[in-house]
Amino acid sequence: MEERLEVSDSSGLDMLEKRIEQIVGELTECREQNALMQAEITSLQSILRSCKLPVSGNEKTVSGESFSYEEKVQVRQKLIVILQRIEMELRNEMPV
Repeated sequence: MEERLEVSDSSGLDMLEKRIEQIVGELTECREQNALMQAEITSLQSILRSCKLPVSGNEKTVSGESFSYEEKVQVRQKLIVILQRIEMELRNEMPV
């Protein structure tokens, strides 16, 4: 009877150890994905910050630039929305 109990205990421990290893692996993968997402957010934020718009509101395209003022504003607004969505998704996926 004791032998049977030891076998069931060891198989239960083995299952628990395997499950713990699996969870640790998933956690490691999530951390790597999180680091990649944070790097992407940082990159997008730096792109957004470097998108300098003329203060005057001049509608003409400045020589040497390929985007008009309105196009730059639209791009900037779209980037802001994208960053906000990414941040919201990251917050929703993070356990509290």
